[in-house]
Amino acid sequence: MKKISFFHSALAALALTVAFTSCSKDDENNDSTPPTPVTPYHYDLTVSVGNHGGMGQDKQGHLTMSVASLSNPQTTITFVGSGSEITDYTMEAIYKGKYLYQVPVSADRFSKLQFKNNKMQVIQEQKFKENTYSSRNYTHAWINDNTLVIMASNGDNNKIIWTKLNTDDMSILAEGELAIPEKSGYTVLTTSGLLAYRKSDNKLFYFYYWKTKKRNGVVEPNFHIAVVNPATMALEEDIVNSEGEQMQGSAYGELLQNTIFFDENDNLYLSAFNDVDGKNIGRLLRIKKGEKNFEAGYNAFPEAKGKLVSVMYLKDGKVLAYSGDAAAGTSIGSVAYYYSIIDVNTKKVTRLAYNGTEIPYSSGSFSQRAVYNSYENKGYFGVNTADEQAIYIYDVATGAVTKGASLAAGYYFEQIRIVED
Repeated sequence: MKKISFFHSALAALALTVAFTSCSKDDENNDSTPPTPVTPYHYDLTVSVGNHGGMGQDKQGHLTMSVASLSNPQTTITFVGSGSEITDYTMEAIYKGKYLYQVPVSADRFSKLQFKNNKMQVIQEQKFKENTYSSRNYTHAWINDNTLVIMASNGDNNKIIWTKLNTDDMSILAEGELAIPEKSGYTVLTTSGLLAYRKSDNKLFYFYYWKTKKRNGVVEPNFHIAVVNPATMALEEDIVNSEGEQMQGSAYGELLQNTIFFDENDNLYLSAFNDVDGKNIGRLLRIKKGEKNFEAGYNAFPEAKGKLVSVMYLKDGKVLAYSGDAAAGTSIGSVAYYYSIIDVNTKKVTRLAYNGTEIPYSSGSFSQRAVYNSYENKGYFGVNTADEQAIYIYDVATGAVTKGASLAAGYYFEQIRIVED
């Protein structure tokens, strides 16, 4: 919800404009064909070349290109002569409106960027002051339209640091350290954790856990929920939850895939997983509006076969989920991932199908290859099967699935973002 609020507002403004202009006298006497409406958005499509990328695998070349539409099944998208290879910046970024924000490869600043005319343009940059961050390894939340909070563990992974930015001019408003309690027997914090802002009661929720060492360390049994005052960044409460062992995507925030969302009632949902017979099995947990801990016994994805890689809220309790089948593989290139619609109210999970046949398992994880277009009330998602790389489109109102554009051979979906023009 927090990431698509702009598009809902823009849609309302667009509808008002259409309604107003339709009443003019010129229109009453005009029998000509109306002009084709111009969409106020486009898609930024990022692919890897030759093999799957994701998770900072820079050995795979990444190309990005702006695309006006993804809905035509007769279209084959090729990046030859059009795609832009981004080298100084990464595909792991925070998108809002027409801009993207990130810590670039140089890892010495915050950058406000715009991908325009298939080139990355620097709008404004702010050098680090006290707190420093690594490229790709941080989490974030928007407190309002122009106040962005960045959080992560520090270089030694023993403290949680935060920086508050004014994205109008990229100035640093404040920075500091989150005062969390120590954990006996554990000395290392997860790299970035996950952050979310709940507007209804003005609370930040930071999800994190401790482990015994950076590489292959023993992770504490259940992760923490740190409830934070966004004005002062003071810790109000630290809760060890009992519903999930680890959060999905905790090393890369939400830069690679969506793992947190809010529904229309401001209930918070988080993708997590538990170890079940040696396999990581996904769970979709909920903190109800006004509460601070997960709802006991609630799991909206009880049929998970592996990790719940990404979750994207659509509308009316429906979630587009991309998850894995641990029996079919768990590597980035495993053909082991599939799309479902989760109903968070009934906990019903429906595997997505096209023309009566379930969409085949896809390969590739650690990416956000799905986007919700609120103008159309449709979810677009990319599938890398053994035979094709194609866009499929889910109509939220009807539940119908249609096929969209395809990628030329040799390209693999990494990210699809909807961007304001």
